[in-house]
Amino acid sequence: MNTVFLFISGPEIMVIMLIVVMVFGADKIPEIARGLGKGIRQVKDATNDIKREIKDSSEKTGLDTNIAKDINKEINAVKDDIDDFTGPIKRQF
Repeated sequence: MNTVFLFISGPEIMVIMLIVVMVFGADKIPEIARGLGKGIRQVKDATNDIKREIKDSSEKTGLDTNIAKDINKEINAVKDDIDDFTGPIKRQF
């Protein structure tokens, strides 16, 4: 089984990991991973704060925040119409 992750195969990942260990050393890798984890957590918290601030300000001004639900309803309606239209055509073949 050939697993490809971002167009990089298993042996290439092993070479990259070997180079990382050679450059940073085995004792620095957990510190680097910990720092990356903290950085990702800070970005996630910042985006959640921004989303909450936008939602709160839109509710204060009275803007409708359920636009995504309306769009999904319209998309589903169009899909149903297409299925109704193409249903007889598919059955004929």
